Amino acid sequence: MTLTPTASERVAAKITKNLWKSKYPKKHDHYTLEDFFHFDVENGSITDWNEARNVLVTEDFIIGLVEGLEEEVGAASSVVMYNIGKAWGIKDAEFFEKWFQEEYQYPKDVHDMNLLYVLEAWWWPFTAQGWGNWDVDLSEQKNGFMFVNIFDSAVARTLGDVGKPVCHIYAGLLAGFFSRFINKPLNCIEIQCYSMGETYCKFLLGKQDRIDAAAFWLNEGASARDIEKRLINGEYLK
Repeated sequence: MTLTPTASERVAAKITKNLWKSKYPKKHDHYTLEDFFHFDVENGSITDWNEARNVLVTEDFIIGLVEGLEEEVGAASSVVMYNIGKAWGIKDAEFFEKWFQEEYQYPKDVHDMNLLYVLEAWWWPFTAQGWGNWDVDLSEQKNGFMFVNIFDSAVARTLGDVGKPVCHIYAGLLAGFFSRFINKPLNCIEIQCYSMGETYCKFLLGKQDRIDAAAFWLNEGASARDIEKRLINGEYLK
């Protein structure tokens, strides 16, 4: 879990940066645990390469969060988790745009670069922090939607096979990030989940009519493959 640093934490992060990141200012292949995280044993804090504070949580924390929300708001807990993820995604997109330019110093604007390359730079910290690997399919982007696969979702892995999609915070995160990044309103729905007995989680990201159609078909019992075929064939709700 990543926390937005406070003013005092930013000072501490700068000190950490002077001792650690500034030693290799042009190193971008920070792919090991020791490179990406700085464990400050004396102060009891964990700071990542991007100078954000991290907190380690157990699976019991995730279970408690999900079950606690369900107890408080019932079926609306999925909406709450989605909205939390969406707010997070919007903030993260704003941070990422600034960070990407500062980190890589490219002459081009981040929006003018290869999108897949940029997206891999965005998702890498999530993989390092335990949110899982991903795969992005942009082949249908011109038709107003795209698919994202998440492998080893922290939420689904923890909750296990419960027979329904559970990764609402991921769906919100994707919706928030992409909406802010391309400055167009997008929504997201999980159409396949590890908690439904599948091997990975699959998300549909796109315009509202695509999401509404997918939600309807999903409630009617359609599989992710069926939904994908229908969307590619241009079937939407009228």
